[in-house]
Amino acid sequence: MEKVKLFATWSSPFVKRIVWALKLKNIEYEIIYEDLANKSPELLKYNPIHKKVPVLVHNEIPICESLVILEYIDETWKDACPLLPKDPLDKANERFWAKFGDELVLPSFFGYIMKQGKDQEEAKEATLTHLKRIEQLLSEKEFLSGESFGFLDLAFGWLAENARPLEVVTGLKLLDENSFPNLCTWKDKFLEIPAIKESWPDQETLILKYQEIKESKGK
Repeated sequence: MEKVKLFATWSSPFVKRIVWALKLKNIEYEIIYEDLANKSPELLKYNPIHKKVPVLVHNEIPICESLVILEYIDETWKDACPLLPKDPLDKANERFWAKFGDELVLPSFFGYIMKQGKDQEEAKEATLTHLKRIEQLLSEKEFLSGESFGFLDLAFGWLAENARPLEVVTGLKLLDENSFPNLCTWKDKFLEIPAIKESWPDQETLILKYQEIKESKGK
């Protein structure tokens, strides 16, 4: 019998994409929540390089880094709900944009929300530029991965999940329907997928989390 464990924190956007993938493929797993201020010996053993979540442990073999884990899940459990396209060029394209999301879009988005003054304005301009590129990707497509959701949608799931809580906490809005109609439509469709919806954290809890972060930044 296969044994799957996921080392996680409840609010990590990188963890959540793994949870979604496991649920979409109906993979049974045990989730182990970590206190990142007091990391367990098991987490440090399984991820001695980065010492962070998520870590997927499959039959005692650890796989680290969320996009790598997503690919591993897709290739290991191929029959259920394929995530990546078969065509090598399409697959490379999704990998590229997923990396773009993690390295540029996500840091600038959270930077805009959490920074102040000149730093915030710079982050805002960068975020708007990045989001316009993603908006263009959705032109004439239902999802970022095409006509059905897949790897790239999971990679950008943090945007759908966190946009409203962050807007409530800061009063700053980036995903408005006038500027980003495709992204707003995508967000609504993504969050209605049953496997996504059932594992979506309570929005009020997320709001409280970001409120605490914002207050700590202001001290």
